[in-house]
Amino acid sequence: MTTGIAAAEANTALDAIRTDTPFIKLHVGDPGAAGASNAAVETTRKAVTFGAPSGGSMTNTASFQWTSIAGSEDATHFSVWNASTAGTFKGSGTITANAYTAGDTFTVAISAAVMSITVAA
Repeated sequence: MTTGIAAAEANTALDAIRTDTPFIKLHVGDPGAAGASNAAVETTRKAVTFGAPSGGSMTNTASFQWTSIAGSEDATHFSVWNASTAGTFKGSGTITANAYTAGDTFTVAISAAVMSITVAA
């Protein structure tokens, strides 16, 4: 038996994030409880559109990108905020991506940004 929150409750929580004008910031490790740890050199937040959550998980429904990226790194995580600057930290997740080099365009493909909550099974 898996412990966790009921799927419907997880979906409700994720939907609140999805509908609160989410912006993503890149991180090179776990963003931590306040979303401030392991920030990437590239600090610009990008607007993201998440699909409706299902089974306690949601992913982006459109790609988004940074052009002329500020530094060479490998983003592994992201934080979600409700504003392009300042705002409120809403949560974090993992990102499927490759390393990037300063000056590159870095694109996050559809379904590559994943937010999930452990649900009881």
